[in-house]
Amino acid sequence: MTAKPAPVMLPTRSPAFGTFSWLIVPNGPLRGTVDGRALAIVAFLCFAATAASAATAAKTGERSALEVIWVWSPLLLKGFIFNLVISAFAMVIGTMAGVPLGILQSSTVAPVRVVARFATQFFRNSPWLVLLFLCVLLLPFQIRVFGMTIPMPDWSKAILGFSLPVMANVSEIVRGAMQSVPTSQWESAESLGFTRWQTLMKIILPQCYKRMLPPWMNLYSLITMSTVNASVVGVSEMITLTNDVLAAEGSRPALLAPLYAFALLCFFLYCYPIGKWTVAMERRYQVKL
Repeated sequence: MTAKPAPVMLPTRSPAFGTFSWLIVPNGPLRGTVDGRALAIVAFLCFAATAASAATAAKTGERSALEVIWVWSPLLLKGFIFNLVISAFAMVIGTMAGVPLGILQSSTVAPVRVVARFATQFFRNSPWLVLLFLCVLLLPFQIRVFGMTIPMPDWSKAILGFSLPVMANVSEIVRGAMQSVPTSQWESAESLGFTRWQTLMKIILPQCYKRMLPPWMNLYSLITMSTVNASVVGVSEMITLTNDVLAAEGSRPALLAPLYAFALLCFFLYCYPIGKWTVAMERRYQVKL
């Protein structure tokens, strides 16, 4: 008796997309890869925004979008670098606070474990923009330490505001990585006379490194893209400077899409390689049970 072949799920072709079906099916010029679709979409958005602005500028005799972007690009890129600085410091502070918090979630002392889990879930499930507002509005403009006055500018408060959700997410990453280690590792270490602290530092956490690195990099990519929320509280990052450029150019509606498309392109070109690197590291550090 001939065995019946198992069913295979095939990719679907939607006729509703018409001539743009090559973007979503595996037989198109970009071979249906996610990379090709992402690049095509970003390029199409930037081209459409620039073309529309160029047509409007040709009629009014004003500077085109490309000319405006070229003139103001040093200032806009300076703001983009400030976005990267905010995200980097937020990741450093959040990671330094999140790793111990994640370890405390696995504590054998019940009150410590409960408090650590509450703090993790509270900041992990709170809106990032709300935490940003609370830090900017509630923290003082300056603090006095040993008779010295230390100013706290808005960008430093924004870093602390982004550090809180980073801390909570890193804590959850650490907790999940620790739980993914087989319990036999703990039992074997205990049978060899290791204390719980020695087991944690010398056996468990070294194995968690490979498990934690890909989601940590993904979190960094997310926090980098979220730093544009700092524009709401007046931090002079890329989106804030983009609005200033629009105002300096007379608030022309034709420049709105090209300038924001330029910001989109900058973030995409920075975060896209991080995403690809994360996927590569997931494959390299794949845990085989």
